[in-house]
Amino acid sequence: MAGTKIDNKVNSSGPVTVTGNSRFLIVNHENGGILDLVRFGIWGNQESGDKFLEYSAGGVVEQSLRADDHSGGEVPDHRWVIFVSILVRKLISIFGKPMEWIGYLIEFILNLFSLNGNFFGLFYNLLHGKVVMPKRGSETFISAIGHLDGRINLYKSEKLTKEIGEPDFWQKNIQLGIGHRALMDLCMMASKLAYENAKVVQNVVNLHWKMHFVDFFNCWNDFEKEMSTQVFILCDKPNDANLIVISFRGTEPFDADDWITDFDYSWYEIPKLGKVHMGFLEALGLGSRAKASTFHEQLFVNNLKFTNLGNVDATIAPSESSGSSTSFSDTDACSGSDQSSDSERPTDTGAKKFRLDMPERTAYYVVRSKLKRLLNEHKNAKFVVTGHSLGGALAVLFPTILVLHEEMNVMDQLLGIYTYGQPRVGNRQLGKFMEEHLEHPVPKYFRVVYCNDLVPRLPYDNRTFLFKHFGICRYNNSLYVEQNVDEEPNRNFFGLRFLIPLYLNACWELIRSFAMGYMYGPEYEECWESVMLRALGLFLPGISAHSPVDYVNSVRLGRERSTQMSSF
Repeated sequence: MAGTKIDNKVNSSGPVTVTGNSRFLIVNHENGGILDLVRFGIWGNQESGDKFLEYSAGGVVEQSLRADDHSGGEVPDHRWVIFVSILVRKLISIFGKPMEWIGYLIEFILNLFSLNGNFFGLFYNLLHGKVVMPKRGSETFISAIGHLDGRINLYKSEKLTKEIGEPDFWQKNIQLGIGHRALMDLCMMASKLAYENAKVVQNVVNLHWKMHFVDFFNCWNDFEKEMSTQVFILCDKPNDANLIVISFRGTEPFDADDWITDFDYSWYEIPKLGKVHMGFLEALGLGSRAKASTFHEQLFVNNLKFTNLGNVDATIAPSESSGSSTSFSDTDACSGSDQSSDSERPTDTGAKKFRLDMPERTAYYVVRSKLKRLLNEHKNAKFVVTGHSLGGALAVLFPTILVLHEEMNVMDQLLGIYTYGQPRVGNRQLGKFMEEHLEHPVPKYFRVVYCNDLVPRLPYDNRTFLFKHFGICRYNNSLYVEQNVDEEPNRNFFGLRFLIPLYLNACWELIRSFAMGYMYGPEYEECWESVMLRALGLFLPGISAHSPVDYVNSVRLGRERSTQMSSF
């Protein structure tokens, strides 16, 4: 593969010949206008379509989208799926700035109320000139996700900490087969915590969970062209740790680029591995759609410039590892517990100077480097990777690329992958490739889905777009009754027969939100912010069902339909 050359289409005049085995499809919503979209979607105008689509060799778009089975039959016309994807992403991009401003305003107001004792406390402080003003990036500034679900303490944390230290804990966890529920709770809480800034993360891990905060990384996302891929690492204890947790941040509710990534259908085919969602690869720092050959350059193990970073400290300057020059200063580095929040990321002007040959700034290489050092330091430790939403996609891709890079010594220490509300990351071939490493000899990959959550139904799954889930799916209905399924119901969130149940269920969830405290105890009582999201679910049920509130409840309250799951 070292001699394979890959070129992407650089204009809209038609496909170009690509040498080598790698293929790709880029669905770009920005290059064409609404009229072009209409011409392509309704009349199938190829010239208009080429403004939105970049693809490798194949002659026409349909040929580059053929199904995995290669049955040779006629490929049906799926222009409408591309049409919907482009239209949704255009609408999201139009409202991108307003979404960002609204998000800043909402988070400011939420923190203003919480820091001053809510409405009456704020009114009192106003009268006495003692108003506490929120400071973004501080240890008291909580994200909108954190305000939706204010729970920060682990469930049965003392028992979990004790069991982790027992010599037979790992064997017991393997015997459970479907995962240790208290460990799943830790992973879900870590996935929720990943939405916070570094100071909040550190305080919660050290002071509330009584564990050891290792580091917080804010890394380069080439799709968003900014340092927006966030991940933190913790250990169960500072010395001789038994457990390492890696948690990726998910889709932020007011970040248009995150939602555009979820609705993206672009993929890059990795030989032997399969087709992988291009936006998620970019979020890990493994290539750029602006130059498709960069995916090949960073994904293959024979590229020594990237694979010899195992013992490199992720916080060092670029010149100390790869010799690459950079316009970033040390304050722009993506590692460190004192990292600022989203609002303090480098500006677009500075971000554009970023170079893809600097693995020290990308999430995959930074986390891999840190993980290797931790495993070398803590000889008995095993690690888990987790994330909610977009973070779940990155959580399952991280060990996938470890396998691709033949990091088997690291993979031998993998205890499990726990994802919550995760979108699809690749095709069926990807799942088959990873089965050997994640399902044998025991299952290690657990995907939790709550009811009508929209995000696990993305990107679209059919014979053309090839995106398929894999791994064990723990599906929870709105009563938190769970079962193992191959695929969640209504897998593409489409169809008239699902429409009425969707909205009836949203009504039930809104009513239930007022009674959760009475039904299950004070810790399950929902705040007014969560109730407001439930009300939004009357219009957008798939969005409200994506709330971390239901995923925490699914882990803590969920019981199998027929038999008891693992117990705390």
